[in-house]
Amino acid sequence: MKLHFCASAILLWLLFSGDCLAASHSKTHRFDRETWVQGRIDALVRAANAAYEDNDSLPAYEQLLISIARTVRQRNLPQDAAFAARYREFLEYVQTASLDQLPGHELGFTVPDRQYFAETRQFVEIPPILLNPSFLRDVSRYETLERAKSYLRRLNATKKPSERLIFFSYRSRHLGTPDNDDSFLRLLIVAPQSSDTGIGEKWIQFGVTDPNTPRRIRNVSVVTAVPSDDGTFITYFKDYFRSYRRNGSIDIQGRWELGYGDDNCASCHKSGVLPIFPEEGSVEPRELQAVTAVNQRFRGYGSPRFGKYLDQTWFGPGLSSAGWDERTKRFGAGLAGSAVGRAMRCADCHKPEWLGPLNWPMNQNMISSYVRGGQMPFGESLNQSERDDLYDKLIHEYFSTDDANPGILKGWLLGKRR
Repeated sequence: MKLHFCASAILLWLLFSGDCLAASHSKTHRFDRETWVQGRIDALVRAANAAYEDNDSLPAYEQLLISIARTVRQRNLPQDAAFAARYREFLEYVQTASLDQLPGHELGFTVPDRQYFAETRQFVEIPPILLNPSFLRDVSRYETLERAKSYLRRLNATKKPSERLIFFSYRSRHLGTPDNDDSFLRLLIVAPQSSDTGIGEKWIQFGVTDPNTPRRIRNVSVVTAVPSDDGTFITYFKDYFRSYRRNGSIDIQGRWELGYGDDNCASCHKSGVLPIFPEEGSVEPRELQAVTAVNQRFRGYGSPRFGKYLDQTWFGPGLSSAGWDERTKRFGAGLAGSAVGRAMRCADCHKPEWLGPLNWPMNQNMISSYVRGGQMPFGESLNQSERDDLYDKLIHEYFSTDDANPGILKGWLLGKRR
């Protein structure tokens, strides 16, 4: 903890020193807005690409983003009408992407985390029936997981079909739990919308400790989908941690309330609720129908929104949204007739008016797993070599900084995709 504090203090000192140096330098050198923004857009896209490929590069991207946001503020660039009109997307992006660098904004929303959790509490509470002490003990370990499922079956036997829980256990293909990157075993429970409160469906996911593993998995995640009348739905998020007491009891409290911070939700949840593609063979045969049922629910929610807390369009267009003229210029005319070219259609579904664009920030493990693993694009039959090629082309097309033919992110930041 002390080392972290000292490192943070040194970083803040360097940042403020940079402010002083920049201010001093500007007295003798005229600030050229056009040269500055062109260079910063290139640097930002390259840093984002590096951070996408390797989490170890994320701090460098974040420091660059802080530096850019600071210059925007110091130079009053949003008040320059001509600059703001030409680089509207750049200014909106920097403002939105740097939200999670503000104190108390780890979720990346426009309001502080404290305010978000206070205002959304009713949407993200764990249903009381899932806080039964025996159930909590049984769901925490693989060896007793079947007992936890038996409890859920008994609950369902007392409910009307429309009120029954949908549940299954599985292994994730790509994402570990927030408290253990190497833990992939889950129990997912989808609770139908409450007829009493009108609150939307809740997706409650318990991380389950692997067999013969002493380290207990703590995470429980809640994602709630609240439908709107306009064909969209608002998504609410919260992570909880279980605390295992020596007397055998288990407490559940919010991860944020316990002081463990939180993650930027929208970086992974571009589509609000995520479809489930379990590791092959990890779902019991009698539970396969439940996998189909929850994914059907996901497809029926409509277009994801984050309410007043985030406008995801400020992150720009996503993977595969390039036009064929620039795509042909980048990869050659033969791409259009190839299997890989025909599969470069993520944006058919992942666009603002449907599932939301797959734009930066996004999770490399998840995107790679879906594309290379064969789940996306939906309905495409490609061999492994083609899928690897497809993935590489999608990422290159998005992050390219070529001046003559900028990639999707750079072109948008330059205002060339209006």
